[in-house]
Amino acid sequence: MLKQSAKVFFSLLVSYFLMSASFAQTTEKFPSKPITIIVGFAVGGGGDISSRWIGDYLRERWKVPVVIDNKPGAGGTIATSILARAKPDGYTVALATTSPFTVAPYFQPQTYDPSKDFTYLFQTLVSAQPLFVKSDASFKTIQDLMAWAKANPNKLFWSTAATNGGTHISTQAAFQAAGIQATYVPYKGGADAMNGLLGGQIQALVAAEFPPHAAAGTIRLLAESGPDKIPEYPLVPTYQELKFPISVPIFYGIAGPAGMPAEVIKEWEAAAADMVRSPGFKDLVEKLKGTPAYLGNAAFTDSVTGVYRQMGKLIPELNLKKD
Repeated sequence: MLKQSAKVFFSLLVSYFLMSASFAQTTEKFPSKPITIIVGFAVGGGGDISSRWIGDYLRERWKVPVVIDNKPGAGGTIATSILARAKPDGYTVALATTSPFTVAPYFQPQTYDPSKDFTYLFQTLVSAQPLFVKSDASFKTIQDLMAWAKANPNKLFWSTAATNGGTHISTQAAFQAAGIQATYVPYKGGADAMNGLLGGQIQALVAAEFPPHAAAGTIRLLAESGPDKIPEYPLVPTYQELKFPISVPIFYGIAGPAGMPAEVIKEWEAAAADMVRSPGFKDLVEKLKGTPAYLGNAAFTDSVTGVYRQMGKLIPELNLKKD
């Protein structure tokens, strides 16, 4: 009888300790272990620089290791696919940028759905990508450019930094809505396209590589493709202000997998809200030639999923060539 009682007591004791350990784990305050930020681009680019700066800030704030895991390739979609499969505990997140979350799934089959497979934690900044012409062009305003292009079908040669990217789609949508037939000239990147503009091969360009040329007076900004004003050029209208069909923010943010606990989301949001008010954030924005544009979880979710849905309606109408 005593032996049986001892067995029962020992069993209850083991169960108590197991339950206590389990309870401690479930109530453990976030964060208490290393965090990984997946970056879908190579070391040294704007997305990588932004993510490493965020990592340094979080390391200091949360006193836990923060690892930057670069997974470049396929326009950021490899990293985005990995994120979609990650455990939704807040310890694995990724850099969120425009193309893999709002555009790429419409051009190549992906293993994720941007509308339901992610938790959009926060946006930090946007990259200004205005439409501009050479300063000696006859076009003084965006209205001048569009009026000439409509009167001269297929004679306006233009480009963007990325074929089938957000600014390509938004600008093509604006032209099509206005009844404009223009000739798109693809380039390998913004730098090559800028050479094409300055060399006279194209007459208009939408790209982020504008700051030194605008400062030197060699180009004229006509409109900002995103919804956020360019602080240095407050008179330049945005596509949104111009009532174009879509104005796509070229954003940098952080996203996690779907299903993250509400209390963990709040911790990320609180850190981000303080982060964008820190002195170093201004230096980061200046380094990346961006515009501060903080959005919390709810607003960032609405922004990304809204653009994703708009892209789904527009892309089939624009007859863009899919990869």
